[in-house]
Amino acid sequence: MIPPKVQQILERNGLEALEFEPGSTPTAQMAADRIGVAVAQIAKSILVSGKDGRFRMVVLPGDRKLSSSKIKKVTGAKHSMASAEDTERITGFRPGGVCPFGVGDVEVLIDRGLEQYSTIYPAAGTDATGVPMTFSQLVTITGASVCDIAD
Repeated sequence: MIPPKVQQILERNGLEALEFEPGSTPTAQMAADRIGVAVAQIAKSILVSGKDGRFRMVVLPGDRKLSSSKIKKVTGAKHSMASAEDTERITGFRPGGVCPFGVGDVEVLIDRGLEQYSTIYPAAGTDATGVPMTFSQLVTITGASVCDIAD
């Protein structure tokens, strides 16, 4: 079931999530296979913890990894992956279903590599969802900064 805060954002923006059987889309590869798109079109959302004491949400193409040096260049701080506990506490979402919107005042950074696709698919807060949307819709909804942060 899509969390109410995510459902409200979807409705406000005229978007509708694809929903599948529970646990069917916890990885970018599984989501791509289930939806029937390229892995790179999956907008994977990862919470990272900065040495500056700030958490940040990074959104990357599903086939790419976060570049430590690039995020440090953008933010001025080294980062590591947030724990599963911190991810759920800070975002309200469990790893495997992290949604990049509805995360409160967490800074969101979106890799420009997603821009090349007409449709991308972030999770809708569960490990069994994907939201078809455009890159510009994702940037607008999240209020994100677009940058080069993927390897």
